[in-house]
Amino acid sequence: MRGRDQETGEYFSPSRSEQRRAALDVLALAHVLVEKTPTELEKLPIDEGLQGHVLEAKRITSPIARKRAVAFLAKQMRKQDEEVLEAIRDALDANSEGSRRQVALMHRAENWRTRLLQDGDEALAAFLAEYPEADRQRIRQLVRNAQEESRRNKPPRAFRELYRLVHEALNGEGMDAAGEDEALDGDELE
Repeated sequence: MRGRDQETGEYFSPSRSEQRRAALDVLALAHVLVEKTPTELEKLPIDEGLQGHVLEAKRITSPIARKRAVAFLAKQMRKQDEEVLEAIRDALDANSEGSRRQVALMHRAENWRTRLLQDGDEALAAFLAEYPEADRQRIRQLVRNAQEESRRNKPPRAFRELYRLVHEALNGEGMDAAGEDEALDGDELE
């Protein structure tokens, strides 16, 4: 029985609907954990007991048995403190945000590669204005080679290399050690 405080009129415990919603949230979290790879699970703040239950549920292939194993995992998770579950949720959200950033970076690199191949010098000037640390001559050479590969129906080696070079420039990995030192010196002057 739920019961009410005689003085304040507040309920002593959450309603059955609230309890059910919380249990379903934990069950959904359990399903997400079971779908993660072992390397992704290692990055999450899960204790050994729960991790064993997650791995056991992953091992089971029968749909009905797996459903029972995931339900048992959720039951074990509900025994944990709410802070533990929030830490797991936060870690999962952080991982998904990083994935979204990586996908967005990949799309930007593909768009720049397409622009460089189609627009030539105009796109190169715009790219270098935005990313001055990029290697102008190497990009030009790769653009010419990729266009030649396309004309001759050759394997897209330069096409892929151009993507890699653009991706590194967008990600800021294209700087060499001297460029990083100069960037740091410039920041110190301001």
